[in-house]
Amino acid sequence: MEKIKFYGIGGQGAVTAAKILSVAVSLHQGEYAITVPAYGHERRGAPVYAHIIVDKVPVLLNCYVYEPDIVVVFDEHMIDMGVNVGEGCTEDTILVINSSSQEQIEKYRQAYGFRRIYACDATEAAVKNIGLNIPNSAMLGALCHTGIVKIDAIEQAVVESFGKKGEPNGKAAKYAYEHTKEA
Repeated sequence: MEKIKFYGIGGQGAVTAAKILSVAVSLHQGEYAITVPAYGHERRGAPVYAHIIVDKVPVLLNCYVYEPDIVVVFDEHMIDMGVNVGEGCTEDTILVINSSSQEQIEKYRQAYGFRRIYACDATEAAVKNIGLNIPNSAMLGALCHTGIVKIDAIEQAVVESFGKKGEPNGKAAKYAYEHTKEA
């Protein structure tokens, strides 16, 4: 069982990304997943969270993730907003972050003790491929480096989920996957 927590800002598509991850894992990898969103203030610009549990056997839990194996941060400034993305993390928790700033990445490493960090400028990937600053598909591409999901499953789920906008979003996921680096 793998427990994942997404941290984003309203309007970035973090909750949508969590749902797409569940589709990718369930329909395109033959595994099981459950997504539980938490919206906070429920407005654009406010912090939002999503909790995902993935397993090779049916997931019988329907709850928040309190001890994540993977943390995905959609906005590098979450730490500056006072959001504790390290809550419940262990020394083995992996961070996937939307950032090209080594300084910001080091802030997370120092504040929360993340030893494994995957970083990608998902905002750039989104703007380049879909023309909008909505990094959800790109962050799913970056998440593939953790081994939780394969890039082809993400691309298929993204294309199916977004209809006419699916192809550019699939390209954003692939672009981010190709440009993600271990920090």
